[in-house]
Amino acid sequence: MMKPSASFQSDGSHLLPVRVYYEDTDFTGMVYHANYLRFFERGRSDFLRDAGVNHQDLLARSDPAAFTLTRVEIDYKQPARVDDLLLIRTRILGLKGVRMVFQQTCLRNEDVLTSANITAVMIHADGRPRRPVPEMVEQITPYIYSGITD
Repeated sequence: MMKPSASFQSDGSHLLPVRVYYEDTDFTGMVYHANYLRFFERGRSDFLRDAGVNHQDLLARSDPAAFTLTRVEIDYKQPARVDDLLLIRTRILGLKGVRMVFQQTCLRNEDVLTSANITAVMIHADGRPRRPVPEMVEQITPYIYSGITD
């Protein structure tokens, strides 16, 4: 069992700092809308990695497994700009069958810039959905968001 990362909060949420670079913006200097999805991808990947789930290990299994997204709901509230330091908060709300539901928020200080609900599924190497591997479920279960803080 991997030691929990300092990136996890007492409520099971994970925090990832992200700096906005010029390449992340459009001609107005604001973050291009699709790049928030990239930031959220990094947040989910680090959440899983810090919880002890290794993507390469999943692919190297005798029954290879990976993730894909099946649903993305995103709300843009305020723009981020070049040089902003953002915080990507990732919460896993639960597992149901093949689905894992994440709630993600992009923050600048205390301001919510963008929020998303994202559904990911575990798949076989050929793209067919599959139940999450038991070892992964065991590793992420302690981080399922309860909404209760210490």
